[in-house]
Amino acid sequence: QVQVVESGGGLVQAGGSLRLSCAASGRTGSSYSMGWFRQAPGKEREFVSAISWSGGRTWYADSVKGRFTISRDNAKNTVYLQMNSLKPEDTAVYYCATTRPIPATIVIVTPGSYDYWGRGTQVTVSS
Repeated sequence: QVQVVESGGGLVQAGGSLRLSCAASGRTGSSYSMGWFRQAPGKEREFVSAISWSGGRTWYADSVKGRFTISRDNAKNTVYLQMNSLKPEDTAVYYCATTRPIPATIVIVTPGSYDYWGRGTQVTVSS
């Protein structure tokens, strides 16, 4: 059973930084994509960033390009999202997700292609 747990959310002032972590337990010797999504009150869940198993391919939503950086440590089955220059519009619940085994160089950006989800971590950016 794969379990996904996010951490690192919190309250930060505009212009500040946060680092989210996501640990995926229960994986055994397979490659998979990992991604971050977010959902603000009254809005649909949206893609934020994703990374391939190899780490060589990443993808970002236009709204976070240049401010957020995704990385992963496969030895720890963990993915990170470094968020800099945060804006009030970044306020949302951030969800981490992982896929079933796929080729190591593939990065997935569509939420429907992710199989395992965490419960989310709240990020609040005050103005």
